[in-house]
Amino acid sequence: MKPLTKNMILLLFVVLLAFAPLYIARGAEFSGADTQASEMISTLNSNYSPWFESFWEPPSGEVESFLFALQAALGSGFVFYYIGFKKGKNSMGKRDQT
Repeated sequence: MKPLTKNMILLLFVVLLAFAPLYIARGAEFSGADTQASEMISTLNSNYSPWFESFWEPPSGEVESFLFALQAALGSGFVFYYIGFKKGKNSMGKRDQT
């Protein structure tokens, strides 16, 4: 199989994987884990009070989304830098052996 064909199949699979949950759960309410956890806690124990409060609350939802995206970008940058570093180190070691 040609590399272009493999890449196109892989791209199609990724697109299907990304959009399948949206199609399967049409009309479902998507909420975050924090919201679901707080609802479950209040259902189980109505007298529960949090141990502590956040020391800083983002001024808006956009700022909160930006900080989340920034955290994800920095984390993925670190992970892929490490993978590239290790791959480069391994290829240098193999080159030295030949």
